[in-house]
Amino acid sequence: MTQKHISVLLNESIGLLNIKSEGIYVDCTLGRAGHSVEILKKLDKGHLYAIDQDLEAIKESEKKLNEVSSNFTILEGNFADIKAMLAIQGVKKVDGILYDLGVSSPQFDEGSRGFSYRFDATLDMRMDVNNNTLTAKKIVNNYDEKQLANIFFKYGDEKFSFAIAKNIIKAREVKEIDSTFELVDIIKKSLPQKVLKQKKHPAKKVFQALRVYVNNELEVLKKSLIQSLELLQKDGHLVVITFQSHEEKIIKDLFKAKTTNEQDKFLSKLPIAGLETKKEFELVIKKPVLPSEEELEYNRRSHSAKLWAIKKVG
Repeated sequence: MTQKHISVLLNESIGLLNIKSEGIYVDCTLGRAGHSVEILKKLDKGHLYAIDQDLEAIKESEKKLNEVSSNFTILEGNFADIKAMLAIQGVKKVDGILYDLGVSSPQFDEGSRGFSYRFDATLDMRMDVNNNTLTAKKIVNNYDEKQLANIFFKYGDEKFSFAIAKNIIKAREVKEIDSTFELVDIIKKSLPQKVLKQKKHPAKKVFQALRVYVNNELEVLKKSLIQSLELLQKDGHLVVITFQSHEEKIIKDLFKAKTTNEQDKFLSKLPIAGLETKKEFELVIKKPVLPSEEELEYNRRSHSAKLWAIKKVG
């Protein structure tokens, strides 16, 4: 049975968007419309643009949004092209943008997509099955040992990446690795008992790494975030929910670069007041917001979530 997707940090993220009823907002990760529905409820003369490349998610979400209002447009595609997608709609500036970087529960729970180590399915993991030809199956069966180990370590922080990669090479010499469960078995055989006894699923890091690599998630995120900051008009808010350390680093580095100025450090040492340079952006919150104890209890997928926000001031 497919688990219902529960939007993480829902109220907190909607609050940080600082929604104006006549404003223009973008949900870069429509998914199952959890956040989009709440944004749409707050719009009167405003408009919501929601982006997704998953046709199943779009079909399901369109029905939910229509029950709330008609003030929305769903854009099919990758949020790496956010600026161009909005330009086609005649939109050059917006009041707020939201990213929820977690993979939706239906994607994990639907066996045919190959995202989950909990269901036996063909190794796929593509968000965009129509335009992306690179699958997890292709990677596992064609990349060499060093390439595989690097992917597992770089995108999944897997300490036993070389042992897993080595055993993948051995296994595919006998038979092509086709399914998620076949890969899970290889991973389990590659790990020491102390790791296998831990609460976390032994295949979690490798599956995460493959999904991130297949969909080029980190580079796509960087490209999209830069465009989003350019799209914000004055007092516009950018809100991001992250789930991985790699995503966190991208957000930290970008937000720091946009809200600090090396010249300010020099000016602050001078015995003259009011010499700070004008900043274009400032942080809405100093530290990321974490899920409440209550949310952690009813939504297990919220455990690694962190909420970040920045606004345009200049």
